[in-house]
Amino acid sequence: MKNIILIFSAVLIFSSCEKILFEPDLGSRDPLTNFDYLWSEADKKYSYFELKNIDWDEVKNTYRSMLSANSTEEELFDVLANMLNELRDDHTNLYSPFNVSMYNVVLTGPANYRKRTIEEFYMPDIWRTGAFENGFLDNKEIGYIRYGSFLSDFSDDALDLIINRYQSTKGLILDLRSNGGGSIFNISKILGRFTDSKTLIGYSISRNGPGHSDFSSKENFYITPYSGVKYLKPVIVLIDRGSYSATTFFSLATKAFSHITLVGDTTGGGGGLPNGGQLPNGWTYRFSISQLIDLNGNNYAEDGVPADIQAAFDWNDLTKDEILERAISELQ
Repeated sequence: MKNIILIFSAVLIFSSCEKILFEPDLGSRDPLTNFDYLWSEADKKYSYFELKNIDWDEVKNTYRSMLSANSTEEELFDVLANMLNELRDDHTNLYSPFNVSMYNVVLTGPANYRKRTIEEFYMPDIWRTGAFENGFLDNKEIGYIRYGSFLSDFSDDALDLIINRYQSTKGLILDLRSNGGGSIFNISKILGRFTDSKTLIGYSISRNGPGHSDFSSKENFYITPYSGVKYLKPVIVLIDRGSYSATTFFSLATKAFSHITLVGDTTGGGGGLPNGGQLPNGWTYRFSISQLIDLNGNNYAEDGVPADIQAAFDWNDLTKDEILERAISELQ
């Protein structure tokens, strides 16, 4: 960035003929130019057109007609955002100085997590250990760990303390409800505590050509066991529609481990890794460019990984967490 600034400053010393080369291209703000650019970028790179049965040409015809050369920035943003929302993908966003677009997949399912119910009726003395909240359930027979976001980093020491605390339990509950995702590196840091052998958990493929079905060959994803403290007894992972992106990845990975069970609702999806760029007018965007596939070839990570055992929170009785209760009963 500093080099760019220095070069730009040097140019200002030259004649006005030189300066004109650095004036903004008025066409870059043209609404139709920006629409065509974003539509074309998604057409070349987005990874889920065929899986979601999206007719991208029809989307173009629908939304381009809503714009003209005289459309305001706000009108352009609304049209581009609505066009991107046709992808039904929360890894797809448009960023402007005044707004950010979002599909908001969490609203496609019921809420299934209430923090106060956990802390008031199950664990009033809950510990807060780094990125984790944790405590005992069922007369200290079961351990409970709440990880609210894969954006929250944690140390090996913190996880050592937690895993050691629950070594004498007969089972562990890992609560990932309403976890919107974050760093995929934290997936292996946690799952590596639940295995004693290197385990293949799935595959990734990426768009690599102009056709909607043009993809790279499979790339393997492995979980490597942690060299220190581990927990190899039964583990139940709680999920819901608010479990997105890295949490969907984590949920799919658990399918490779026989002692890990998913309880709750289908995750929110977000199995594709996002990438993006900049529009001619300076706004930025991103969308999914890859697909996540399980060991059996299932490509359901984008629409959500289904729970092994379905359960739902009953909002008529806030003193109980039915999803947590089901997990406890499974471990009993």
